[in-house]
Amino acid sequence: MSSKMDSQQWRDFVQEIVSNGRLLQATFSGPRRKDGDTARKLTVRPVTLKTGMYYQFERLQDNKAFHENISEDEAAGKLLDAMELYKQALIKSPEADIQVLADKKGGITLISGSPTAKADRQATAHNRSKAYVIPEGEPVPFLIRLGVMTSEGRVVKAKYDKFRQINRFLEMVSDVLDDLPRGKQLTVVDFGCGKSYLTFALYHLLAIKEKFPVRIIGLDLKADVIETCSRIAADLQWDDLKFSVGDISKYEGRTDVDMVVTLHACDTATDAALLKAIGWNASVILSVPCCQHELFRQISQPALKPLLKHGILKERFTALVTDAVRANLLEVAGYRTQLLEFIDMEHTAKNILIRAVKGRKTGEEDTAREYEVFRDFLGIRPFMEQGLAENVSKVLNIKS
Repeated sequence: MSSKMDSQQWRDFVQEIVSNGRLLQATFSGPRRKDGDTARKLTVRPVTLKTGMYYQFERLQDNKAFHENISEDEAAGKLLDAMELYKQALIKSPEADIQVLADKKGGITLISGSPTAKADRQATAHNRSKAYVIPEGEPVPFLIRLGVMTSEGRVVKAKYDKFRQINRFLEMVSDVLDDLPRGKQLTVVDFGCGKSYLTFALYHLLAIKEKFPVRIIGLDLKADVIETCSRIAADLQWDDLKFSVGDISKYEGRTDVDMVVTLHACDTATDAALLKAIGWNASVILSVPCCQHELFRQISQPALKPLLKHGILKERFTALVTDAVRANLLEVAGYRTQLLEFIDMEHTAKNILIRAVKGRKTGEEDTAREYEVFRDFLGIRPFMEQGLAENVSKVLNIKS
């Protein structure tokens, strides 16, 4: 099926498909001019960068590809300009593949794609939306309240990074839902919750979406932040989401905690939170460490001098050693432990999430011996090991 458009109709069509986020790809071919100034093919596709959604214009010229990222606001105009340089284009949307033909006088003819192509596009769009625990386009009250999403369900450009981070976190939580106890109200403690984007997201997943009976406690040292979070929770009528001012190492508010979350707690504050979680016998632990200075001052191994003599390399090496220590000690304490990539390296170097699930496995003695060798080789005495030896020595058979 084909239809002819005047210039205004064509402009309206391009503006609408871009502004509504329905453009999956546009490929321009058949340059009008043969002087070599126009790329022989131009491909446009949406890309997500750390600052939000863009459209990448890829020009193929002299067997070389040149890329330019254009903001959503400018993309429609650039597409209209491109059509003046080419005889034809193929535009892919969730509804159909559409062939665009331009005549010498500037007239535009659109030829709709086949039903098969349309179905494929719809399936592709459906699969893409399923990748997010919280999909785009559906208004979510807590995201609207936190300024991540508009009331229409559109993700705010400046907050797209945060939207991706929230979904990545919820994916990791979703994978361990079966490891949480049933038949009781769950208790979750979030140490160092800060502005609590992920704390609210966790309540949304557990209480609203999965219908778990759950109470969540967010803890942070900043009174003004806690006050703001408490007000938002009250506005949302989330009565089982509470926020308190407090220090991780001194927190004694509960004795029966099922999940512990600690995100970007500085240095040994992460270890303090992990020790609390082990002491509570928590079923699930999720931790994203922040700065890691403790072992930087301790590591001493002549064989590693070529690496350790460079401050920046020693710092990065120390961060990896610290997380390896934490993961191994969690295993010795009876947890199955994974180290996962939390968010892309382009956003932050602190991108490792430690996910630990309670449940003994064979080989703890071997893990303990491996840890001893590793610890002694580097000449370190980690804070977390000392805390385990003092507080829960029954699960740790390592001489301090």
